[in-house]
Amino acid sequence: MIPDPSPGLVIAYSYLWNGEQAEGRSEGRKDRPVVVVLAVRKAGESTIVYVAPVTHSAPAAERDAVVIPLPVKRRLGLDDQPSWIVATEVNRFTWPGPDLRPIPHGEAVRWSYGLLPERIMTALRQRIGRNFRDSYARIVARDD
Repeated sequence: MIPDPSPGLVIAYSYLWNGEQAEGRSEGRKDRPVVVVLAVRKAGESTIVYVAPVTHSAPAAERDAVVIPLPVKRRLGLDDQPSWIVATEVNRFTWPGPDLRPIPHGEAVRWSYGLLPERIMTALRQRIGRNFRDSYARIVARDD
C-alpha cells in the first residue's frame, strides 16, 4: 500500500532535474531515492508534495546538500556509497503521481525505504529554506 507522504519519508521516484527540464525533458533519466520535504494537503483537494533527490555526487559547496550517514543508509536499505540529499532543487507533484516507483523487496513490493531521522530533516529544511531565500534553489513542477 502506498503510504501517506510525510516529511522525511524516502521513496523511489523518477526525479526530473532542473537541467533536464531546461533541455525539454518531461521524464527523469533514472529512478532514484528522494526525500519528501513537504506535503501540503488542502481540504477536499489533492496533496501537493515536494521531494529532494538523493545523489552519489559530492556537492560543490556545503550549502548544496546534506550528507546521509552510512548507518542511516544501511537502516533504509540503500547502498554503502557516500550520498547526499540535494538542497538546491525539488520536484513538486500531486501525490502519488505517475513517477512514484515501487521498491522490490524479496517477493513483496514496498513503497518507501523508511523515514530519515529528525536531525537530518531539520538540517535539510534549514538548508533548502536558506537556498530558496537566497534565490539559489529551484522548483521543478511535474504536474504543469
